[in-house]
Amino acid sequence: MNRYIDIGVNLGNRRLLPRAQALIVEAAAAGVEGQIVTATSLQQSQVAQELCQRFPRHLRCTCGVHPHDASEWNADTAHRIERLAIAKSVAAIGETGLDYNRNFSPRAHQLEAFEAQLELAARLGMPVFLHQRDALDDFTTLLARYRDRLPGAVAHCFTEGRDALFRLLDLDCHIGITGWICDERRGQSLQQAVTEIPDDRLMLETDAPYLLPRDLPDPPADKTNRPRYLPHVAATVARLQGRPLEQLADAVWNTTVRFFQFTPGTDPS
Repeated sequence: MNRYIDIGVNLGNRRLLPRAQALIVEAAAAGVEGQIVTATSLQQSQVAQELCQRFPRHLRCTCGVHPHDASEWNADTAHRIERLAIAKSVAAIGETGLDYNRNFSPRAHQLEAFEAQLELAARLGMPVFLHQRDALDDFTTLLARYRDRLPGAVAHCFTEGRDALFRLLDLDCHIGITGWICDERRGQSLQQAVTEIPDDRLMLETDAPYLLPRDLPDPPADKTNRPRYLPHVAATVARLQGRPLEQLADAVWNTTVRFFQFTPGTDPS
């Protein structure tokens, strides 16, 4: 069986948290041996660490504040995020970035919180887990100021086409691909771009409970995405790249283990 690590799971979400253990078990049975729990706020950063403490051999997490919640960023939040970030279970700072599509937080607040978290990651020597929507110019400009000081950066849930992809690859970013690529309506640009992602920059994620693949043969009645569906995303990527699934899975596994310094089945070092 192919092995996978799901690099983006919102396991602290209320739709997943009550059944976290069952979701981890069923994912492992499908070959998804590890998961990176996405944190989007101070509160979710705490929840993510608690989950990692419960399931240390299967989970690592991020620690940070999503642009939607950037208005909560202040000196106290910054201090508490930094204290949380030094835990052994934390594999990256984030989810952080810019979202000009919804602007749930004012752009000025988003820019402030994003830069502060880039600075934190650089100071701690940690990679960043990034979100970007309709903000590519500001996003890449700010990231470029810090990129040389960061050990790694992954553009989580990448959904765009070649132009955006090449701008991110030029900044030495890794690229996270979700079930968006399975969407025949919205995913066409991504389906074309995925052939351009080098093996050493490609990672896979479900973004569960969101982005359930539209072409899943037997979708759940509640429409909730789960880590167990990651192999379906992998199969789609392999088909679009015109290569065996086993080859893709091996490459993505090795890239992900290196980026997050996480080998499922082992305790945090």
